[in-house]
Amino acid sequence: MENLMITCISKPPVVIPTKHENLSEFPQTPIKHTFSYTKNNKNPKFTDNHLKYLARKGRLTEAVTVLDSVALSGSEVRPNTFISLLQACIDFESLDLGRKLHARIHLVKESDPFVETKLVSMYAKCGSFADAREVFDRMSEKNLYTWSAMIGAYSRESRWKKVVQLFFLMMEDGVLPDGFLFPRILQACANCGDARTGRLLHSLVIRLGMVDFTRVSNSVLAVYAKCGKLSSARRFFDYMNGRDRVTWNSMLLAYCQKGDSDEVYRLFNGMWGEGIEPCIVSWNILINSYNRLGQCDVALGLMKEMATSKVSPDVFTWTSVISGLAQNGRRWHALFMFKEMLLAGIKPNGVTITSAVSASASLKVLKMGLEIHSTALRMGITENVLVGNSLIDMYAKCGELEAARRVFDLIEEKDVYTWNSMIAGYCQSGFCGKAYELFIKMQESDVKPNVITWNTMMSGYIQNGDEDQATDLFQRIEQDGKIRRNTASWNALIAGFVQLGAIDKAFGVFRKMQSCSVSPNSVTILSILPGCANLIAAKKVKEIHGCILRRNLEFVLSISNSLIDTYAKSGNILYSRNIFDGMSTQDIISWNSIIGGYVLHGCSDAALDLFNRMGKLGLKPNRGTFLSIILAHGIAKMVDEGKHVFSSIIDSYEIIPAIEHYSAMIELYGRSGQLGEAMEFIEDMPIEPDSSIWTSLLTASRIHKDIALAVLAGERLLDLEPGNVVLSQLMFQIYSLCGKLDYSSKLRKLGKENTLRSLGHSWIEVRNTVHKFVTGDRSKPCTNLLYSWVQNIAREVNIDDHHGGFFIEEEEKEDIGGVHSEKLALAFALFGSPSSPQSIKIVKNTRMCKNCHLTAKHVSLKFGCEIYVTDTKCFHHFKNGYCSCGDYW
Repeated sequence: MENLMITCISKPPVVIPTKHENLSEFPQTPIKHTFSYTKNNKNPKFTDNHLKYLARKGRLTEAVTVLDSVALSGSEVRPNTFISLLQACIDFESLDLGRKLHARIHLVKESDPFVETKLVSMYAKCGSFADAREVFDRMSEKNLYTWSAMIGAYSRESRWKKVVQLFFLMMEDGVLPDGFLFPRILQACANCGDARTGRLLHSLVIRLGMVDFTRVSNSVLAVYAKCGKLSSARRFFDYMNGRDRVTWNSMLLAYCQKGDSDEVYRLFNGMWGEGIEPCIVSWNILINSYNRLGQCDVALGLMKEMATSKVSPDVFTWTSVISGLAQNGRRWHALFMFKEMLLAGIKPNGVTITSAVSASASLKVLKMGLEIHSTALRMGITENVLVGNSLIDMYAKCGELEAARRVFDLIEEKDVYTWNSMIAGYCQSGFCGKAYELFIKMQESDVKPNVITWNTMMSGYIQNGDEDQATDLFQRIEQDGKIRRNTASWNALIAGFVQLGAIDKAFGVFRKMQSCSVSPNSVTILSILPGCANLIAAKKVKEIHGCILRRNLEFVLSISNSLIDTYAKSGNILYSRNIFDGMSTQDIISWNSIIGGYVLHGCSDAALDLFNRMGKLGLKPNRGTFLSIILAHGIAKMVDEGKHVFSSIIDSYEIIPAIEHYSAMIELYGRSGQLGEAMEFIEDMPIEPDSSIWTSLLTASRIHKDIALAVLAGERLLDLEPGNVVLSQLMFQIYSLCGKLDYSSKLRKLGKENTLRSLGHSWIEVRNTVHKFVTGDRSKPCTNLLYSWVQNIAREVNIDDHHGGFFIEEEEKEDIGGVHSEKLALAFALFGSPSSPQSIKIVKNTRMCKNCHLTAKHVSLKFGCEIYVTDTKCFHHFKNGYCSCGDYW
């Protein structure tokens, strides 16, 4: 081992604690007594023995009376006798009598540092820390035991920096630590992260020849391990003599905290090699190391392996496993293990209860939460603030706000998390008024709102549609709350505006945030990106991407995944693919995002090619993957292959298909015109068809002009959505096409609803400005020119020949309702431009009609441009006279 030199370290400033206002001042002169003493006992030995007897019996009040008698007689007591009395005060936790003894310390025969040392210990152990320090500071002579008493007092209070300061004062006083005191000072260095002083102590240990004292060496090792100096810890460990379980456990814990479970396992096996059998602590560290890395199955296996080593899992073992499962998304398994723990007769602690309650909260399983609450009540730990906070959160998430409030009211010593949990519960349930009332009460309490409280209130208001109140709180947080906004404060507003569909306001906050020198983080980016997943926000996506690159956030997996998805939805699938190909690591979400992007753009070949690559790489697809692949087979009209994929979901992957997969199968059949097979598939479904199933069938019926099936699908939809105005309009048209008297009553029923026609709105960005067009609108300054342009294009397309009398659309025909909004947007983009734009991107609020669809195809061919349109049904990419939807939407 290399020799460590003692370096010159300046003494940290010592802060003298102020005297507690309730403590009496120490007497400067002996107390004068006014009563007479009649019994004359001149035998000092008898007095000392009597006082020691009273000390052993705890009769300290009598002892004080005897001391007063000694004072009257002019006698004195021996130091050991006085020490016995002070020890009795410690044993019986009698601070008041200790003070009375202190007032009579002049009765000790001679000034004795051991008596003063015991006085320091008495004050410290009886809870009067200020008095202990004052006695210590007044002592003219301090020996090793005095320093040990004061250092021990600070250690018991976990005031580690004070311990280090006392060590330097002790060294200045010429006193060196011994084998008992070294571990305490080293423990302080470890707990306050003072590796520098730890190295100094290490050099002292070597110079004083104490390196072979196992307890001292273990403390040195703990300093390096806890301060993150793992290489130094390992070198010290490798050269140590006489390593015991504590030594090995320190190294196990150090590597566990580093996240190196492999080395933890090697060290664990190394214990056996040295003949040291791992104890329960060793097993718990090993199990915890795997839980921290999310390797819960390995942790569970180790827990079973403990039985073969005749080591029974204790409460910490079970708690580690339950917490690990809950934190890694395996919440049902965590709750199962909690029940197993109770059956095994292990009494859970507060952390176990908190983990189990949190799992119930995430799953919103009220019944299980109630059972755990009952367990906590039987154990008498419901007043534990951690348990109480988790119960409030659980009841709030399960919608039981009254129960949450009862738990809140029962917690006597509430912390900021208690208040925040209850306020968040009200906000999440939409009761912002009650949340605000509690927010005001919190400001009047001993616990003041922190930045999380303010952020919670802002999120609650804006997510419930009250952006004015949210913005007001955002402005007030620094003025009224005297709290500096953090990144989460800005994120709350951004996420709220995105949720409300106010993307421009969200972007305004995003830009202001950066102008105020507040750096966006991953949450900021993930909050604002979804709001840009549309065609008219393509430039905003690039702006956010630039911010991501400047902040070096492009390597965050979730951000890359979100960029892939957002670029695809904003019309730039090539950017999506470039990001995907440039990722150093890809998860299933990455693959699903790029595959889903290609399906959105109608690129079935690319989607299926990526799916095949997944298989070759051994990646396991999930529900999202299968949904996209069934849709891809539908676009490619590969019905048999699509059917095979659907069957493999259950047969090969043991995944239960969701309703989305059944809907995708209807589209698979519908695109290929196999409507009979689609109907048979619906009849054989093991679950009840919902609106998505019948909507898919209605689309197929409309495309393939199967009136009877359209009536069936439409009527099923009306049963499920009787108030759907758009559906009523479609059914009015379908019944009208039938031309049969059987439908006359149904036509009359839908007559009034049919008067409320959907009014088309379209948005387009031209020269960095978003323009809005409304069907039939003539209020624009250039209306006449736009309408003229549309009429000229209509003559070229000869659209009237394409309907063939089969008209089932969400909007009125143009000869009745006026020119549709997307045609006006197209005209605005092309009219008056010196050259045709390379791409035109339009967002529409209703389904694009066949007339407009044909127009867009013609325009893309005539002007050589790419046109992107997203409507309520589909993503359309028009190029060279073709559409990515395959004329199926």
